[in-house]
Amino acid sequence: MQSIELQLNEKGRGAFFYSEQDKRLGEMEISVSGNHLTVYHTEVVPEMEGKGVAKQLLAAMVDHARTHRLKVIPLCPYVLAQFKRHPDEYADVWEK
Repeated sequence: MQSIELQLNEKGRGAFFYSEQDKRLGEMEISVSGNHLTVYHTEVVPEMEGKGVAKQLLAAMVDHARTHRLKVIPLCPYVLAQFKRHPDEYADVWEK
């Protein structure tokens, strides 16, 4: 069974983790400060590349940002590329 879990420390730094059967297969490193969510890095284990894991992490992050009314600062190349490719889809959360 797959799951995506957000873990943040007391300073608002952490990550969304993608796991299957208790094995961590991907992560998206973020920080939350004020009304901003900064995405630093997305990484998926090699055997899961091309299987939609990064896209699921992106969806979870965007859902979290919308739920908490946060603006996303996409420093991660993957997230920035997706935001640029689909600007209308992410206009409400993208801090340009």
